[in-house]
Amino acid sequence: MRRIIVTGALGQIGRDLAARLRQLYGCDAVLTTDIRNDQNETALSGPFRLVDVTDGTALYEAAKDHQADTIIHLAALLSAAAETKPMLAWQLNMGGLLNALEAARTLGCKLFTPSSIAAFGSGAPKIGTPQDTMQRPATMYGINKVSGELLCDYYFNKYGIDTRGLRFPGLISYTTPPGGGTTDYAVDMYVSAVKTGKFTSYIGKGTFLDMMYMPDAVESVIKLIEADASRLKHRNAFNVSAMSVDPEAIASSIRRRLPKFKLDYRIDPIRQAIADGWPDAIDASAAREEWDFCVKYDLDKMTDDMLSSLSGMPLYGEKTVN
Repeated sequence: MRRIIVTGALGQIGRDLAARLRQLYGCDAVLTTDIRNDQNETALSGPFRLVDVTDGTALYEAAKDHQADTIIHLAALLSAAAETKPMLAWQLNMGGLLNALEAARTLGCKLFTPSSIAAFGSGAPKIGTPQDTMQRPATMYGINKVSGELLCDYYFNKYGIDTRGLRFPGLISYTTPPGGGTTDYAVDMYVSAVKTGKFTSYIGKGTFLDMMYMPDAVESVIKLIEADASRLKHRNAFNVSAMSVDPEAIASSIRRRLPKFKLDYRIDPIRQAIADGWPDAIDASAAREEWDFCVKYDLDKMTDDMLSSLSGMPLYGEKTVN
């Protein structure tokens, strides 16, 4: 049975992933950590510890005390937030990853950490962006992700640490509020569709970006962690995606269920510039070939589940849904 520590466990990926890991491996086998404790189900359903990942000693001691054999390192500042606080982004995203890698090296742990489509820049092909291509991002977040991929490769090649990662697209979930990512407009759109029946997008019409529904993202992490290492030609990190969509495509999907839903635009220049530098649609064939990556949700199936789930639950702490 695995013994897993998850950093950044109260974030968008962490909450859903931790719940699934506890289903698979047992509650006591999964230690969740974060810099804060908001007393939600992730913190209360199993062992939890306050850990600042920029404190290497604290992270190491948490992993050691838990007798971890796997570190899932999720703590990070996301794309749009990283552009407003680039120095903090470097310190958290790179300093935290280095501390996680050092803990993995010292304790002999397997390590998973996510990369992102932000790792590609304007020099990469926009359509069918291959697994191996030019990576020259123009954002601090993208630079962090490329640097992280290389650092994980270094620890694998130099120290033999079993490092693995995924280049995530935009992730859509109803369980956690947006956390400063460029693709978070999609989550906001679904929430606004349920609450008000209208949405103003900060990303422009015709801006296509890769997306994935959170249940598929969670299963992809677990599937890669458990994959046979002898099959992996790549490690840090695999392209994965479920769909390439723009705001109009999501709105059209929503209107199948909510015909009066209205979409308009007020472009945020910072986030639009970030999106314009990312691929329109990446090629995930390496993930399919090396560890049988697959998804269950297309756009309409995701929309149906998002709207049904949001309609039946409080939204991020609200008592009622209008």
